[in-house]
Amino acid sequence: MSSLHLVRHGETTSNVLQRLDTALPGAGLTDFGARQAARYALERPDVADPVLFSSQALRARQTADLIGSVWEVQNQVLDGLHEVQVGDLEDQTSEDAHKVFSTTVRSWFAGDLGARLPGGESLNDVYERFLPVIEDIADRYLQADDSGPDVHLVSHGAAIRLVAARLVNMPTEFALAHHLGNTGSIELTRTTDGWTCLRWGSELPPFRRDDEPELARDPMG
Repeated sequence: MSSLHLVRHGETTSNVLQRLDTALPGAGLTDFGARQAARYALERPDVADPVLFSSQALRARQTADLIGSVWEVQNQVLDGLHEVQVGDLEDQTSEDAHKVFSTTVRSWFAGDLGARLPGGESLNDVYERFLPVIEDIADRYLQADDSGPDVHLVSHGAAIRLVAARLVNMPTEFALAHHLGNTGSIELTRTTDGWTCLRWGSELPPFRRDDEPELARDPMG
């Protein structure tokens, strides 16, 4: 069965500085981030006729373009797949700013979808722009009879985890605790019964619950 791979972009200067960087176009890849992108493609030499998409953000486009250069596939840039917009917290690095972001994300996972980052988005806003794009991709490419190609979509850590958790009804504790490193990915498949998670980062099903999720050093992961 064909799969959808939600891939976090490679490392950026903002990741290194722990800067909340969500507004478009955003920071580009570091040299290490570029190598991560190339390695993502090289570690999957048997990929067959993949389809490649990315968000509009510079870091996502650069990551996908590097992957595509290895696979000889053209990246397609789509609207609506950018990172959760942090509004007034943009470009901040302070502990207080990171705490506001993390607290809001926790409230989203707890079910308060309307909670809003100051001057930024609510989870309802993210779902409204992101989920229709995912469903359109699935309708076009993910065939239940396994005849469709695998799709690799380069986006952003927080958005990917929030959307994937919604699609597969992932336990809140697991989704909070299991961040994605740069070029980490979540693999999903869709059948007539709905979405299933085949892999979350390095974790394979059955996915365990984690009672005390750790805060990631990079909050956007």
